[in-house]
Amino acid sequence: MIYELAALSAALCWAFAGIISHGPSTKLGAVAFVRLRLVIVSVLFGIWVFYVGTWSTLTASATAALILSGMIGIFLGDWALFVTMNRLGPRLTSILFSLNAPMAVILGWVVLDERLKSTTIFGIGLTLIGVILAIAFGRRASQRHIFETTHGSLRAGVALGLIAAFCQAVASLIARPVMETGVDPIAASLVRLATGAVALSLLMLFVRSTRQQAPLDPRTFVIVVVSAILAMALGMTLVLFALIGGEVGIVSTLTATTPVLILPLLWITTRERPAAGAFAGAALVVVGTALLFNR
Repeated sequence: MIYELAALSAALCWAFAGIISHGPSTKLGAVAFVRLRLVIVSVLFGIWVFYVGTWSTLTASATAALILSGMIGIFLGDWALFVTMNRLGPRLTSILFSLNAPMAVILGWVVLDERLKSTTIFGIGLTLIGVILAIAFGRRASQRHIFETTHGSLRAGVALGLIAAFCQAVASLIARPVMETGVDPIAASLVRLATGAVALSLLMLFVRSTRQQAPLDPRTFVIVVVSAILAMALGMTLVLFALIGGEVGIVSTLTATTPVLILPLLWITTRERPAAGAFAGAALVVVGTALLFNR
C-alpha cells in the first residue's frame, strides 16, 4: 500500500497547496505568484540535478520538447490556473483543472491514434457531468466566504480554467514521448519549470499589468515557499515514487482525488459546509477518472 498512500498523499499536498495559495496569489497577482513559486522550485531542483549529475540524460531534442512543454503547461497553463483561482476560488479551480485528464485522453486519441474504449468514453462523460454539477450546484446561497465568492464573470473564470486544463493536457502529450526515452524526471521537470520562470519574468518586465501588485512581506513569502514545496516539490516527488511500484491506473485515480480532498479542508477553513452538489460533482470526477485510466 506504500505506493497508493504516496499517490493519495500527493493529492492531499495539492489540496493543501490550493487552499493556502489563494491569499498570496490574490495579493501578489497570478503572474508574480506563479513566477516566485517556479523560481523557488527551480533552485531546489537545480541543486539536486547538479548534485546527482542527471543532466546527461537530456538530449538536445528532448530539451527542446520539454521547453515547448514548459511554455504551454507552465507559462500559459499555470498562469491561467491561478488567474482562475483568483476569480473562482480553490474548489471550483480544482474541479475545472481535473478536466485535463479527459482532455489528455481525447488528445491521445486524436493525435496519437490511441483507442477509446466504451468505458473510457463513459468515464469522460462522467467527469464532464461531475464538473458541470459542481459548477451549477456546488455552492449554497448562504456561503459567503471568499473561497466561494466569484470575482468578475463566472463564464470568464470557467473559460480560464478550461484553458489551464487544456494547456496541461497538451504539455503532457508533448512530454510523454520524451519521458519514455529514459530522461531523468527531476531534470525534465527542471527544464519545464525554469522555462516557465524565465518566460513569466520576461512577461512581467515588458507588460506592466502583470507586475507584482503588492510588496512581498515575510509572511506571504513563507506561504509561497510552503505552497511551492507542497505542490511542486513534494507532490511531484510522491507521484514519481508512486509510479515506481504502483499501477498507473490506480495512481492516476488516487492523484485525481484532489477535488474531493479539498472539500473537508475548505469546511474546516471556512466553517461553511460545502453544498451537496460539490461533493457529488467531485465524486463523479474521481469515478470518471478511474474509468479513464483503469482500462
